[in-house]
Amino acid sequence: MRRLVAGTTAAKNDELEMDTSRRRCLQTLAASTAAIALGALGSTTRNGGFTVLTFGDSILDCARYNAYGVHPGQLIVRNNDQLFPDYKGRDLSSFVPAQLNHRAQDGGRVDDLSRQAIAIKVSGPAVALVTVGGNDLLAGLAADTGGGIVRFRQRLDAFLHALPVRPVLLGTVYDPTFGDDSRNFLSTDARVARGNLNRINGVITELAPRYGQIVDLHRHFLNGNPSWFTHTIEPSLRGASEVRAAFLPAVLKAANNAIVRRQAIS
Repeated sequence: MRRLVAGTTAAKNDELEMDTSRRRCLQTLAASTAAIALGALGSTTRNGGFTVLTFGDSILDCARYNAYGVHPGQLIVRNNDQLFPDYKGRDLSSFVPAQLNHRAQDGGRVDDLSRQAIAIKVSGPAVALVTVGGNDLLAGLAADTGGGIVRFRQRLDAFLHALPVRPVLLGTVYDPTFGDDSRNFLSTDARVARGNLNRINGVITELAPRYGQIVDLHRHFLNGNPSWFTHTIEPSLRGASEVRAAFLPAVLKAANNAIVRRQAIS
């Protein structure tokens, strides 16, 4: 992404940290359930593997915004145990042979998605991660009063329909202001911009079940704090891990489902 909305008071941060801890516990339980199944069935992958593909914007392509050059897709497939010891043994590669096909690009908009998918070739089970909409808002949809968001929906639906990967995990657009209109950094009135952010996320939420499932980054990041961001709106190192945390349970579930299907037909 390249600029959307940031903030909170110290007291509010304390509350958010508590909420984040509770959410992390729930996410860990969900990931652990899928991981147990993967561990039990991992031998059925034979010589195949599981591919994670990323499409979209800097929510998934944020390596340049941290000193270690890591982004969520990398962490999902293979954790950096030195940076994130709490995720040791919880990455996809700990349970199945896995690989990453990283196509998301910082600054990506909905019209860039088809280009990112050019010449895509996936053999074997896979999952696609998509984050898009933030840059479209920054480029004008934050002030949209007409058909801009309708067009966004049409383009996103067309891309998802044509994408030869299922399931698709479609992430909502987060709000780096944490819902605090006083931290609006756009020229557009915060009430208008927030309304259009909600409309974009409504489109994403509507389309996601048709092609896979929603990953609610917006909700997850509302429980965060400014350390999750750098350059106002970009995921920091911590932010990259939090994006990973939001997607990981769904990725493990998708991999497990693929293994179960393979076992059923073998």
